[in-house]
Amino acid sequence: MLADDEPDIVAIARIALETVGGYEVAVCASGNELLQRAPDFDPDLIIVDVLMPDLGGHEVFEQLRSLPEFKDTPIVFLTGLIHEDELDVLQSYGAADIILKPFDPMTLADRVAGIWESLNDQ
Repeated sequence: MLADDEPDIVAIARIALETVGGYEVAVCASGNELLQRAPDFDPDLIIVDVLMPDLGGHEVFEQLRSLPEFKDTPIVFLTGLIHEDELDVLQSYGAADIILKPFDPMTLADRVAGIWESLNDQ
């Protein structure tokens, strides 16, 4: 599952993940939409933008973790924030990883596969 409020980012990420990676991706334009759709989609991994107008990645992360069915679902933050202190704060939430924007669409699927593999090696 992917949530980002920037339509261009969503379109590029969706193509990269579905076409290049072969993933089934449910895209959401907001944190609220992700929270509403996640129970029906039952994602294996969630990628959520940190800065969105309704609910940011932090709030989405906390709300998902409060739901028993998502307490262990890997969550990856997607962000344009590049200040080291900000990245440290994101990591402190317990995110599976952080993907920085802009990302390379041709390597995004491999990056997600690498995150998934590292989680399953633990």
